[in-house]
Amino acid sequence: MSIDALRAMISACDLSTRIGIRDRLLLVLGLALMGRRSELVALTCEDIREVRDGLEVTIRTSKTDKDSHGETIAIPRGSHPLTDPVAAWTDWITVLTDAEETSGRLLRRIDRHGNLGPRLGADAVNVIIRALAIRAAVSSAETFTAHSLRAGGATVAYAAGVPVSVIAKHGRWAPASPVVLRYIRAVDRWRDNAMRNVGL
Repeated sequence: MSIDALRAMISACDLSTRIGIRDRLLLVLGLALMGRRSELVALTCEDIREVRDGLEVTIRTSKTDKDSHGETIAIPRGSHPLTDPVAAWTDWITVLTDAEETSGRLLRRIDRHGNLGPRLGADAVNVIIRALAIRAAVSSAETFTAHSLRAGGATVAYAAGVPVSVIAKHGRWAPASPVVLRYIRAVDRWRDNAMRNVGL
């Protein structure tokens, strides 16, 4: 997933509604954290705090942290109003504060009347992401899942020049994970292409 696709999907959210504000945060955190859907739905309000440079997000357990030691991931402030992680988090926290729901799970179900329910389920995350991709008419929208955000975070970071080792640590992949290499090959085939700049 590209940043353009992410912004298109956020533009498809109705940010005048609680659902739209929640979905924007889901999308931005999913990509910025390179988050697994299990990690996203497990986040609590207490797991995120704003600091001078952005957000600190505590992932209490993950696939590569079987003993649940936890890890705090730094998410820098963004430069675009739609995709700034701090703005997306602040807007959602305002919704939760207005509803007097400032503890417990961060991402909640919301009914058609805008009422907050318990935590968002992992399967619901995929449904939301696919629906937004289709609504935004992004390429291959019907294949989008939470994993698209995770892979997208890795590929946009690599395209921006971030070393593979840093990407693996940020995304909580094992250091020698072949999965990360698979994501970045798509970037390499265009960046390091034999036909680039030959004058065709």
